[in-house]
Amino acid sequence: MDMQVGARYLGNGQCKFTVWSPNVEAMSVQIVSSAQQIPMQRSQGDYWQVTAEDILPETLYFYQLNNQDARPDPASQSQPQGVHGPSQVIDHAFEWTDQDWSGVALEDMIIYELHVGTFTPEGTFDAIIPHIQTLKELGVTAIELMPIAQFPGERPTDDPAAYRNWGYDGTYIYAVQNSYGGVNGLKRLVDACHAQGMAILLDVVYNHFGPEGNYISQYGSYFTDSYRTPWGSAVNFDHVHSHHIRNFFIQNALYWLREYHLDGLRLDAVHAIYDLGAKHILAELAENVEALSQERGRKLYLIAESDANDPRVIRPIDRGGYGMDAQWSDDFHHALHSLVTGDKIGYYQDFGKCEQLAKAYQDSFVYDWKYSPHRQRFHGDACHDRPSSQFVVCIQNHDQVGNRMLGERMSELTSFEGLKLAAGALILSPFIPLLFMGEEYGEEAPFTYFVSHSDSDLIHAVREGRKREFSAFHAQGDPPDPESAETFGMCKLNWDKRKEGKHRALWLWYQHLIGLRNTVPALVNRDRTHLKAGFDEEKRLVWWCRWSEDNQVFCLMNFNKNDVVHAPNLPESGWGKLLDSTDKKWMGDGSQSPEKLDPDQELTVRSQSFVLYQI
Repeated sequence: MDMQVGARYLGNGQCKFTVWSPNVEAMSVQIVSSAQQIPMQRSQGDYWQVTAEDILPETLYFYQLNNQDARPDPASQSQPQGVHGPSQVIDHAFEWTDQDWSGVALEDMIIYELHVGTFTPEGTFDAIIPHIQTLKELGVTAIELMPIAQFPGERPTDDPAAYRNWGYDGTYIYAVQNSYGGVNGLKRLVDACHAQGMAILLDVVYNHFGPEGNYISQYGSYFTDSYRTPWGSAVNFDHVHSHHIRNFFIQNALYWLREYHLDGLRLDAVHAIYDLGAKHILAELAENVEALSQERGRKLYLIAESDANDPRVIRPIDRGGYGMDAQWSDDFHHALHSLVTGDKIGYYQDFGKCEQLAKAYQDSFVYDWKYSPHRQRFHGDACHDRPSSQFVVCIQNHDQVGNRMLGERMSELTSFEGLKLAAGALILSPFIPLLFMGEEYGEEAPFTYFVSHSDSDLIHAVREGRKREFSAFHAQGDPPDPESAETFGMCKLNWDKRKEGKHRALWLWYQHLIGLRNTVPALVNRDRTHLKAGFDEEKRLVWWCRWSEDNQVFCLMNFNKNDVVHAPNLPESGWGKLLDSTDKKWMGDGSQSPEKLDPDQELTVRSQSFVLYQI
């Protein structure tokens, strides 16, 4: 199966329209400007097709089903009038300048996740471009865009703030959000990233469609009631007609990578993708993306978000895996977050021990077929056969911040010293670090949930659902109104803060950590067999050693709110201090750890601090 769907502009006024729909007896293309109806022919597999003449780029069209309902194209590449309006023919011709771009290796990625609408005051792709150099100076090597598939917004308006959405409510997974700058805006951003040596990844959602503008079920059996997801019926990846639905999503992945020159995709919540067939949809997707990589002569990546702690996600297909290049490790985040903030609510009840963070460093997963009190069952599996470079970790991301009632970032949940401690734990881990926009300078603006629907019943349902979700927190009042433009506005970054005071010191701290990660031999070597972690629960200390052929580093992290004295019992002498987060140059109170450390020497580790030695 290799059927490209949607409207493909062929040049010279020719456009080929293809849509899968076994549910109809007649299908035609309705041209909006002329009201012309162009009949389509049913081909093998219930694909309706026609190659039409005199169709220019930007032509608006609907599909007319059974000579009655006019609906947007499920594979629309542009929805300039919103999710209920007509689809638009796109000419993908673009003057690319990245012909010599060879990409960034997965193990070299420092990923920076951002939301296009709140990253800049303008909220557009073009407005991101001037910030690429700043991110590069920080040490970031890959930008990850939160989903940009067309989502609902108020019409008519030219105000980008009228389109408020995280992006996970998209209903047209081929269409670039028009308020962000549309097709060419995204291409300009990708081209600019590559010109400055920056990779760019896109977050895509293959586990559900948003509720508004969702007409896709009128075309065919895209959903199945055999499985349930948090959003309702699951996408049909293994029932009747599923090979056509699988093709729809596989072609979408190839479309983003091919037409927009993206370096990889982050797949949202793959644990909510259900497929009991002999070949999992993720494995089939991986095979197709690898074929495109071979064709393009550079590696294209698939990174899966999964909370299942299942190493099959990243095992090679020939070893029974799904062939994803990397997956998220939420356990690292949860273990670190609970130690830094003291959170014990929800899934954090499974964490809070130093032993668990030490295990996350050593084994990637804390729960590797261990009993989870929160889940009330055994969870996960061991992944010792997979390299550390296949795991993406973070201390903040859109979910962990935005799914809090008030959208508080780490800067609101811990001290300045705690922020530096968490950053050191993240950046100098052997895994792929992901930063959430603004984290690098301690942004204090919240990132809460926001949407912009036009259906009054849906607006009411979203508001009430948000209140129920946080009913246990009634003492804090109601959550911010997700439909409010003010809620969206308060989530905008305050970029100027990075130039002053502790914000500047934190930015420099991140930059220095990334520099160490890339230059100290023992930190460059991310082989999991070259790391040993330990802990002292009573003192709330976690430590780890990493080594290469001719270099060793020793790290001490104190999660105690008091200074502690510790004798690390090192095997050799001659350890020299590389950095201490409490040094005055990092706006700390001053280090009490010695510049040189002998094997049996005791040292004082300041509260909430990160100390690194090397030999």
